[in-house]
Amino acid sequence: MTETAPTDQEFLVDLPVFSGPFRLLAELILDQRMDVCDVPVASLTEAFLRRGTEEMTAWSLEESTWFLAVCAVMLELKVGRLLPRPPVESEEDLLGGASPDLLYARTIELAAFRVAAETIHDRIAEAALMVPRVAGPPPEFAHLYPDVLARVSAGDLSALAEVLLAPPPAVDLSHVTPIRATVEGALETLRRRLAKMSEALFRDLLDDGPERIDVVVRFLAILELHRQGEVELKQAERFGEIEIRWHEAQVDAQPVNLESHGWDDPGES
Repeated sequence: MTETAPTDQEFLVDLPVFSGPFRLLAELILDQRMDVCDVPVASLTEAFLRRGTEEMTAWSLEESTWFLAVCAVMLELKVGRLLPRPPVESEEDLLGGASPDLLYARTIELAAFRVAAETIHDRIAEAALMVPRVAGPPPEFAHLYPDVLARVSAGDLSALAEVLLAPPPAVDLSHVTPIRATVEGALETLRRRLAKMSEALFRDLLDDGPERIDVVVRFLAILELHRQGEVELKQAERFGEIEIRWHEAQVDAQPVNLESHGWDDPGES
């Protein structure tokens, strides 16, 4: 980068992507009409300092301060462009694309935030009713007030600091119920077992003696497999045995509609 020889106080730059006054270049960058990554800030700074050295009265304090501020903003913009950004989740991802377990966890988190917000609101309202005493004791009664630090020693301050600066105790999580079963894990288990069995009763998928939460999660997984068209379901009567047929070749097919009696033939139209 080289600068032209101006006859006034205006700092002119000559870049591969721009030639002209530096103020115009700064306006284009701040208005997002030019990519800040295409502007070499180091070269601009060297040229600015070189001209200030060659012409001792070239730059005023105001001009130099403005140049440094603009360069700082440009560097901040460059750093923001180079650092990785976390993916932005859309409303559809937050509501429809997340798993049921994640949606349930977010519901609990939202409830906790609401309780905390109500508590903070109540404390702010209580504090607003308090009026602190800002005036000291009158001079004629000042000698009657006891010295609050008369009985405070360095050891007392040390003990107090030790308590206040001590690391927080470990949080007891024994009361939190761990998540032992998920729908995603049940889907993998059922796909693996049904691929070997081809046909099975739902009761047969519980022969490993799972807990109640596992039974519920596996039932939800069966419904998800049916929705995806990977299995066919048949139940002859209410609360009767649920018969399951595995369709490995129809993993990507549309959900299968079943009649009340008998299995549907996938080849029929």
